Amino acid sequence: MAHKIVKSKKFLKNVLDILGYLEKEWGLKAAVNFQRILDEKIAGLSLHPKIGITTSKSKNIRKLTITKHNKVYYQIKGKMITILTLFESKQNPKRNKYE
Repeated sequence: MAHKIVKSKKFLKNVLDILGYLEKEWGLKAAVNFQRILDEKIAGLSLHPKIGITTSKSKNIRKLTITKHNKVYYQIKGKMITILTLFESKQNPKRNKYE
């Protein structure tokens, strides 16, 4: 049975920021492609919630690589998965509170 996916406000803001950047710098096609990949990975997460690896700071938080530059951090509680954030690896790593 699939898990319910809940997306945090922070995650949604991160997605909008990255999509805006991609569209500005690389064009609409790149932004649409990224959104498609993100949606597919999150849909797969619903069916296979433990596909992501646990983070170094918390065994309750997992990360899933979306692209080589983007990772989703999430938490599983029962049959619910909360997507916490989308972290762009080119950012200052000290800003990543999960690693």
